[in-house]
Amino acid sequence: MPPSKRDDLIDAAMRVFYRSGFHNSSLDDIQEEGGISRMTLYNHFKSKDELMVAAMRRRDEIFRNRMMKFAESKGATPRAHIEGVFDFHEDWFTGDDFHGCMFINASAEFSIADSAPRRIAAEHKQEIVRYLIKLLEADGCPAPHDLADQLNILIEGAIVTARVVGQVVENGTDPGAPARLAKRMAINLLDQHGSRAS
Repeated sequence: MPPSKRDDLIDAAMRVFYRSGFHNSSLDDIQEEGGISRMTLYNHFKSKDELMVAAMRRRDEIFRNRMMKFAESKGATPRAHIEGVFDFHEDWFTGDDFHGCMFINASAEFSIADSAPRRIAAEHKQEIVRYLIKLLEADGCPAPHDLADQLNILIEGAIVTARVVGQVVENGTDPGAPARLAKRMAINLLDQHGSRAS
């Protein structure tokens, strides 16, 4: 089924918000990005806020699907998939379209904790942890929730470091380094918890 005008609009908004931020992006920017008329925009969304929510939900869906597909291509075992999550992040950090994490960026832009962008950002991060828990349970980890939280802290730290330091220091020659370091630390944690080596 071909994408609808609504889908085109959400995809354009997602790209603009991710690239330029939420407050710095206008509806005109989104119209220009997607080649969409103002009438089409208002036929589908009453406000920029509604469009932000839809764009963040789309980004969540696309990001998690890509991450899981990438991780699961790295081998047949849960341990290989866990390590693959870190490889996915390195691949993301070194790509041409890495502008940090949309969900971390949203949390920085919106000060009210109960705002829709902050809630969606939290949901996204919780879904990543749930995926890690599922993999750790399949691997036979005795404390999957605790270890998933630890692995997620490594992932989150790598994302921020790649954006804040990796793209800047030494002219951004190695933004993937934080993901590789996080992976080494994750492997140590997995080994300590008796994970089956991939």
